[in-house]
Amino acid sequence: MNLQVVFNNFAFLILQGFFGIGKFAGGTLRLAIPAIILGFILGVFIGLGRLARSRWISTPATIYVEFFRGVPLVMVIFWFWFIIPTLLGKSLPEYSVALTAFVVFEAAYLGEIVRAGVQSVPRGQMEAATATGLARAQVMRHVILPQALRNMIPALVTQFIVLLKDTSLASIIGYVELTKAAQIVNNREIRPFELYLFIAVIYWLCSFGMSLIASRLQRE
Repeated sequence: MNLQVVFNNFAFLILQGFFGIGKFAGGTLRLAIPAIILGFILGVFIGLGRLARSRWISTPATIYVEFFRGVPLVMVIFWFWFIIPTLLGKSLPEYSVALTAFVVFEAAYLGEIVRAGVQSVPRGQMEAATATGLARAQVMRHVILPQALRNMIPALVTQFIVLLKDTSLASIIGYVELTKAAQIVNNREIRPFELYLFIAVIYWLCSFGMSLIASRLQRE
């Protein structure tokens, strides 16, 4: 095993492939962080929509969740890659397509986590808060969601870790994230074992770090 290929291409793999700093519009973190934030925001609305009393709200939210949880992420990426340009009449950058696909797809899973988190809060909390004169929206925002968020942390972090690793699928449309960067280097150096072992370590370090942060948040 010769790790010299990793050292020689370290800047390209980390700066370009992982952080997205370079001439290619790529980067694992550049895709993962906005996808996590936007996916969670959309997931909150989807999760609360499933809990809505009105069937006009809960039914579309349920259909959304069941549909996107029933199809592979790679298929969703291809849909956006081919369908959006057809509808708009122009092609979009790989980053825009990948980010849209990840947000839409992950929101279905995050919505279910939000729904389960809200339902984990004792019903008496809702009744007690309502008795003080707060409106349902105020109760949800100030009483239920803060407690639910703490209960969601383990599941949320697990899903965020899955999303981080799934960013490698964006390479199928040419997006230069960590895996694609390793492929580019390997096409030139032909050292697959060293390169893919290196990016596996990077993914593991990120996943382990996120798990440690989640554990600390739960203890506080």
